[in-house]
Amino acid sequence: MIGYVMVGTNDMPRAAAFYDALLKEIGAVRFMESDRFIAWSNAPKQAGFSINKPHNGNAATVGNGVMVAFAVEKPVQVVALYAKAMQLGATCEGPPGLRGGTFYAGYFRDLDGNKLNFFCM
Repeated sequence: MIGYVMVGTNDMPRAAAFYDALLKEIGAVRFMESDRFIAWSNAPKQAGFSINKPHNGNAATVGNGVMVAFAVEKPVQVVALYAKAMQLGATCEGPPGLRGGTFYAGYFRDLDGNKLNFFCM
């Protein structure tokens, strides 16, 4: 159902470097870009993720209650990807662990303050 998700950035080169390094860990590559946005995906015709400069020209801000979740196969991947995000300068919003039943996730904020996670079930 989801076609793509976008988060705003105020520093395109910094955000691009962060997501190039982080998303390559799950096989995602850039598939579209311009001077205003960059989009990544790990499979043709599947949901994509992108960073963008807001269209209205105002500064990008973090959405209160907004989060992007990336699905992976195993808890070990959640741990590794969370660690990679931390290495790249992300901030912790909840370390990897079980969040009830079989839902395993690690939460973080990117360099612009956008909240994301990697999870598996």
